[in-house]
Amino acid sequence: MSAESTRTAMDGADNLTDFNSDSTEAMERYLTFRTDNLIFGVSTNYIIEIITNHVITAMPMMPNYVKGIINLRGQIVPIIDIRLRLGKPAIEYTSTTCVIVLNVDSVFIGIIVDAVEQVLDIDYSRISSVPASNREELVSGMISMPDNKVVLLLDCETLVNNS
Repeated sequence: MSAESTRTAMDGADNLTDFNSDSTEAMERYLTFRTDNLIFGVSTNYIIEIITNHVITAMPMMPNYVKGIINLRGQIVPIIDIRLRLGKPAIEYTSTTCVIVLNVDSVFIGIIVDAVEQVLDIDYSRISSVPASNREELVSGMISMPDNKVVLLLDCETLVNNS
């Protein structure tokens, strides 16, 4: 990744999808992204920005999923490859690869994802728990989309505490 080029997480808001606009239930916005042909969602409450190009400084003696650190306007942000963190094989980064910078309880962390998809309004009542036998460590729930795809909801607190 080279020269710094950023855009805010809400740039994709024109792709906003409201699953249940008649509902008065509690809703939350999620940014969806793709990693290893899985679709994940992360609450927009955690997102600081999306970085498309940035120089990552490698750090010695770190787990393989920790790619290094970046300096984001004076804030040092560790960068992890979510694909590797989930135990998936590494791939070559492409033009759609980007870093989503998160702020979780005042801890900044960047996650490298294969591609950002869209922003969705998700009704809390539609979120299902993950079956215990298939439980992925970093997934807090899942939701079925109208096109029969499943979005896995990223557990940001666990990501920060266990990385």
